[in-house]
Amino acid sequence: MPVRALKVSASEGGQRLVAWLSAKLARPEGEVRQWLRQGKVRVAGQGCSNPNWRVRAGQPIEVELPAKVELPSGSARPNKPRRAARLVADPRAAGIRICYIDEHLLVVDKPSGLTTMRHAHEIAAFGRRAKKYLPPTLQDLLPGLVEAHTGKAAGRLRAVHRLDKETSGLVVFARSALAERSLGKQFRAHSIERVYRALVRGQAVSARLASTLVPDRGDGRRGSGPPTTPGAQHAVTHVTLLESLGAFSLVECRLETGRTHQVRIHLGEAGTPLCGERIYDRPLHGQALPDGSGIRRVALHAATLGLDHPVTGQWLCWSSPLPADLQEALKRLRRIARSKEPPG
Repeated sequence: MPVRALKVSASEGGQRLVAWLSAKLARPEGEVRQWLRQGKVRVAGQGCSNPNWRVRAGQPIEVELPAKVELPSGSARPNKPRRAARLVADPRAAGIRICYIDEHLLVVDKPSGLTTMRHAHEIAAFGRRAKKYLPPTLQDLLPGLVEAHTGKAAGRLRAVHRLDKETSGLVVFARSALAERSLGKQFRAHSIERVYRALVRGQAVSARLASTLVPDRGDGRRGSGPPTTPGAQHAVTHVTLLESLGAFSLVECRLETGRTHQVRIHLGEAGTPLCGERIYDRPLHGQALPDGSGIRRVALHAATLGLDHPVTGQWLCWSSPLPADLQEALKRLRRIARSKEPPG
């Protein structure tokens, strides 16, 4: 049997013998373990059968190999297959638009119907099986999209905020730990600019809506409540009427704070719930307000996102137009409003 003589380099000291030989000879660890059991490996002239032996720099190691084993010409770790320079993204990511990307930030335009990230209760219930049994999230689809866009691996994408599944629009992800810390501080300081466009029921008015949001307002829904309630959070939304549409309105909502479902709650409690809203569309212990808009999802769109770059400090701002479904809904509501106008 041929004998292969090897030597441990200075940088390789401390590795497990089975792993070192597997890398050197480009053979599976299971096969190397079999050689060890068969007494075919000698370390510094002495037989060794311990796969967990830690090799030392400068040690000579000899291996008796079956004649049929073909070894690489050099001692380096075998080359891995090259990845394609540009990959095809998951077709389910077709509706996602990359607005900005660098080594620290990724800003994307999320379509409606896609959850931003996995919820904690889903992870607790499914664990690693979540990706197999649950629909993919935005965070799941982005690595393939980024790699297809840049030709490079996306690396870890850190979600620092979320949009509801039905809400469309701009979302930022951190691509570095530094960016994650910086964005976290900016969100906590409410210095990030977040502006939404929305279609609502009723005649909206421009106003500053402020309240204390609590986990349960008394009917199992989040909403405004006493500041002394456990988990209470101060919330402020600035609403601007952009267009009256008869029984409906187009509004802009700028967040002074960013609380869970803040816009949806404030608009609903103001008597102008979002078109398509099915949770925050009723007063406390009351009936749901009628919705004749025909819109099948919450008509809310994250239209503007502004922040300080975590490294340069430069102010960056992105905008996103209303998606096609809300544009069509807006046109339809305009036609309905015009048809009901009294003759001039």
